[in-house]
Amino acid sequence: MSHRPEPTIVTTPKGLAALLPDLFAQPAVAVDTESNSLYAYNERICLIQFSTPDFDAIVDPLARLDVTPLGELFADPAVQKVFHAAEQDVAGLRRDIGCQFANLFDTMWAARILGWSRVGLADVLQETFGIHTDKRYQRYNWGKRPLDAQALAYARRDTRYLLPLREMQVEALARMGRDEEAAEVFAQLAQTAPAGPTFGPDAFWRMKGIHDVEGRELAVLWELYMWRDQEAARRNRPPFKVVSNRVLLALASLRPRKTGQMEGIRGLTPYLIRRYGRPLLEAVARGETGPIPTPPPQPPRPDRAVLARYQALRDWRRGVAARRQVDTDVVLSNATLWALAERNPSTVADLQGIEGLGPWKRQEYGAKILRVLAKR
Repeated sequence: MSHRPEPTIVTTPKGLAALLPDLFAQPAVAVDTESNSLYAYNERICLIQFSTPDFDAIVDPLARLDVTPLGELFADPAVQKVFHAAEQDVAGLRRDIGCQFANLFDTMWAARILGWSRVGLADVLQETFGIHTDKRYQRYNWGKRPLDAQALAYARRDTRYLLPLREMQVEALARMGRDEEAAEVFAQLAQTAPAGPTFGPDAFWRMKGIHDVEGRELAVLWELYMWRDQEAARRNRPPFKVVSNRVLLALASLRPRKTGQMEGIRGLTPYLIRRYGRPLLEAVARGETGPIPTPPPQPPRPDRAVLARYQALRDWRRGVAARRQVDTDVVLSNATLWALAERNPSTVADLQGIEGLGPWKRQEYGAKILRVLAKR
C-alpha cells in the first residue's frame, strides 16, 4: 500500500461541501461508522469514515454538523458503497439521516459467500494485508470529544483497505460464479430497516432470567426495570450502566423494605445503595401493590406437517452448505425456511414473494426445494 496523506477530518458544513464532489466522482467508496451504543441510552452515529483510492476522510456528526447531504451519496446507484458488515451501519445511518441506500457491496458477506473461514474485519485485514488491528477500540467511547489520535487511526483503518479487498473479492466471486448471488444479498442489505430503540418497556421481556420470575416478584421486577429505564434515559446512559439486570432480579426476589436489606447483593455497591437506595425501595413498594404484568402472547406452535417440512429443508440446506463449505445461512436463512415450510409451494411460481428467496436463489435452489417439499 502506497503512502497516503493524513485523513481529512470534516467538522464544518464547508468541509462537507468540499468532500461531497470528491466522493460522487468515485465509482466506489468505502464506508464505515462508529457509534456510542455502549455509552448512551439513545445510540447515535458518532463518526462516518470514507476511503477512496487516493484519500481518507472522517466526518464528525457530533460537531453540530448536518450530515443529511450524505444521504444523496448513499442513495446514488452510480457510486458503490463498500462496507464490512453493512447491516448495522445501514440501520444506524437510516435512523440518523433518514436516507435510502442503493448499490452496496459488503466485504463480510462476500467473504462468507466465498467460504472464507474467518470473516471479521480484524482477521481479514491480518490474513489478507498483514494489517494488525487494535481490538481494544471495538469498545471505545466514540461519543467523547476530543478523540485521541490512535482512535482516529483505528477508525481510518476500518475503511482504508476495503476497496482493495473488494477488488480481490469481485474477481473471486466472478471466478466461482457467485457474483449474482452476492449482488442479491447486497440488494437485500440495502433494504435494511432503520435501527429502532434498543431499550424501553418492550425490552423488559427480553431480560435474561425473566422467565424464571412470576407472580408478585414479576410486578416488583417490572417497577424496578421501569425506574432504571427512566433513570438511564434521563442520564443518557445504557441501563446496564445504572444497575445490572442481576441486581434487579436479586431485588425482585428479596423485595427489601430497608436499605440495610440490600447489603450483600452482588453488584449493588455501597455507593449505588447511597445513590439509588430510596428510589429502588420505592419501586419495590410499587411492585408490591401494582398489577402483575402479562407476558406477550407466544406465537402459535407450528403444526406437525410444517415442522416436518422445516426439518426436511434444514437437512437439505445442511448438505448444500457442506458441499459449498459455507455457513448454512449463506444458503438460506431460518426465516426463509420457515416461510417455505408454512407456505408449502408446489410450483416455481409459488416461490415468488418469499422473503430471502430472490431471483438467483429461486433459479439455483427452486427445483431442489420443491422436490424436498414434495416428499413431505
